[in-house]
Amino acid sequence: MAYECFDVSIEDQIAHIRLSRPEKRNAMSPSFWADLPEIVRDIDDNAKARVIVISADTTGERPIFSAGIDVSMFSSGGVSGNDKNNPQHGAVFYQNVLRLQDSFTALENCRIPVIVAIHGGCIGGGVDLITACDMRYGTSDAYITIYEINVGMTADVGTFPRILNHMPEGVVRELAYTGRRMDAEECEQRGLFNATYESDEAMMEAVMATARQIASKPPLAIYGCKRIITYARDHSTADTLDQIGVWNMSMLIPSEMMEAMMAKGQKRAGTFADLPKVARD
Repeated sequence: MAYECFDVSIEDQIAHIRLSRPEKRNAMSPSFWADLPEIVRDIDDNAKARVIVISADTTGERPIFSAGIDVSMFSSGGVSGNDKNNPQHGAVFYQNVLRLQDSFTALENCRIPVIVAIHGGCIGGGVDLITACDMRYGTSDAYITIYEINVGMTADVGTFPRILNHMPEGVVRELAYTGRRMDAEECEQRGLFNATYESDEAMMEAVMATARQIASKPPLAIYGCKRIITYARDHSTADTLDQIGVWNMSMLIPSEMMEAMMAKGQKRAGTFADLPKVARD
């Protein structure tokens, strides 16, 4: 299927979602917000892959992973609604923001890991996107900007509740209040980026190697790890200990444990069942 903002390919159990509007600095047009969750849920629900990698076509004079929300969405009413004199304007705005938030929450809620590879600038809504992923890798010329303050806005699509899980509160406040750029080296030092690389080619080689390693593991156990890590982030230690006990009581598969141990001992790839397909209403 063809998409305005994405190229999608699946190979060796790895789904690669590539932002594909370099001429528009990979800005997030209305179709972006509808298509991204649809793509992610299709991959996840139909067990089409065991890992998702997100990157961007950054051809051009200056590499830009994403410039954030396409400004046309503001003039068209795609974010705020068209009529500010309408007494329901606030309610329309709120519903639109929830819709945009859901597009990135789909990355967090899907059962498989999502890795994002960031080349160049990651601005505004781009930061919302990368913070919803499981792991972030960048090139040495990558940078992030919580840009919304520079246009008189408060970032509202997901940056704040997620970036605080990766960087100290004081640093987040500085970025939010000033709108300054944080370069790749500092992103790695602060814990936002897992690693940085000198070139896009080197980054993608490393990211795909990590994706292949994840794809070789038992999918249900990977799903359990993702679910419990996210649960632990939002709950107490005591609640999480109980949750992991209930999870393994319900989901642990002894035959897959045996296969994993045998495969390791025999120095071969393991053979594991894919996740079950999901039927949505």
